[in-house]
Amino acid sequence: MRKCYLLLICMVALMPISAWAATQQTTVTVGSKKFTESVILGDIAAGLARAHGAAVLHRKQLGGTRVLWEALRSGDIDVYPEYTGTLRQEIFHDEHVQGRRGLRAALARYGIGMTAPLGFSNNYVLGMRESEAAKLGINTISDLQRYPALRFGFSNEFMARADGWPGLQAAYHLPQRQVRGLDHDLAYRGIAAGQIDVIDMYSTDADIDYYHLRALQDDRHYFPQYQAVYLYRLDLAQRMPAVTDALGSLAGRISAAEMRRMNGAVKLRHEPDVEVAAAFLHHSEGVVTSGMPSESAWHRFLINTRDHLTMVGISLSLAIIVAIPLGIVAALQPRTGRAVLGVASIVQTIHSLALFAFMIPLLGIGTLPAVVALFLYSLLPIIRNTYSGLKDIPTGIRESAVVLGLPLRARLARVELPLASRSILSGIKTAAVINVGTATLGALIGAGGYGQPILTGIRLDDTGLILQGAIPAACLALLVQGLFDLAEKIWLPRALRSQSGS
Repeated sequence: MRKCYLLLICMVALMPISAWAATQQTTVTVGSKKFTESVILGDIAAGLARAHGAAVLHRKQLGGTRVLWEALRSGDIDVYPEYTGTLRQEIFHDEHVQGRRGLRAALARYGIGMTAPLGFSNNYVLGMRESEAAKLGINTISDLQRYPALRFGFSNEFMARADGWPGLQAAYHLPQRQVRGLDHDLAYRGIAAGQIDVIDMYSTDADIDYYHLRALQDDRHYFPQYQAVYLYRLDLAQRMPAVTDALGSLAGRISAAEMRRMNGAVKLRHEPDVEVAAAFLHHSEGVVTSGMPSESAWHRFLINTRDHLTMVGISLSLAIIVAIPLGIVAALQPRTGRAVLGVASIVQTIHSLALFAFMIPLLGIGTLPAVVALFLYSLLPIIRNTYSGLKDIPTGIRESAVVLGLPLRARLARVELPLASRSILSGIKTAAVINVGTATLGALIGAGGYGQPILTGIRLDDTGLILQGAIPAACLALLVQGLFDLAEKIWLPRALRSQSGS
């Protein structure tokens, strides 16, 4: 009888694990970069997977190539759209991979497969306003050599890619010095406003015709062909072979004209990318994707608020728990204190995007790496203010506590920390406000939050969507500051409160 009970308990205990494993087996996670075409192709892949019985999670707008590549390698996503030229020049730049067979062999070493090309190439091109190019007689990239004063505005990824600006400048001996990096979608608005003269474009961008831009001929054939493909984990082919077969069936089915049409529908006519992808699958493939989810603006707001508060709340709480003791140690031991403050200062100087990206190979994508990055950013203000608050206590008060015979712990708990509490709370408040703003970047690595509508709004040139993220983030920052101001009035000793008001 006892054995039966033990067997029953084991079965009950294993049921959640079995259910989770079964869910993992039938769930397909799709990723996409933070530009419209990639999101549409991601939605097409998600629609096909749903049509073949898979539960699908589409992690949209995950930043650039390296973010998606690392997420695919680590298993955080199962499939995402990519381009052959990007693979050769960015991922396998040092290996000089040749041909489709060479690419497949290189990818297979990482447990990754590749579909045949989807039917179109989305090549890099440089663009100018048609009127300005005609006026200066510029038709090719080589023609740019004659105009060193032209202002270049390239996407941030293009500025650092192996097939981007450094190589292009060397190949064409371009003399321009006014070269800045900015968001790809914002570059179109900049060139339309006359603030930039030359930008990098994708050949299937709907914005080229919309803004009346001239694509300059790559007369030295610097850029490779960027044929669109899907990359997928080889274990997905084992778990859900119908899904990878369906992705493969798209080979040669999407023309450049069709891709430009879909980009225009989303970017210029503001049709939902999910609906554009569903319409393509229905008309071209005969696939009905009625299972695609639709959310109200209020529901999206609640989800973004939950994600944002989760990131901020966990990271700030951990920072308080760790930073205050570090600040105390720094104040008590000067040599250690210099090292602690130095390390925290170095972390603070790391660019936020770089820190988020650095977390991906270690922790993958999603909430966890965002929380760790925000935790690291919150340390310095709390450590520094704890250190300063303790150091600024008058020497006479310290000596009086020693004369009274109070041990170190008692001095800290009863005298020094209460006197330093105003400074410590100020540091926590500063960290919290910084945390709320920086957390918007968590959307770039799939953590959601208020950064999600901001990124989508920038991509679609939709001010309303940008405000859906920017206004709540600003309100949350003000609310946090107000709550800490209230906390100061409630928790500070009366003498310190009167001192702060004087």
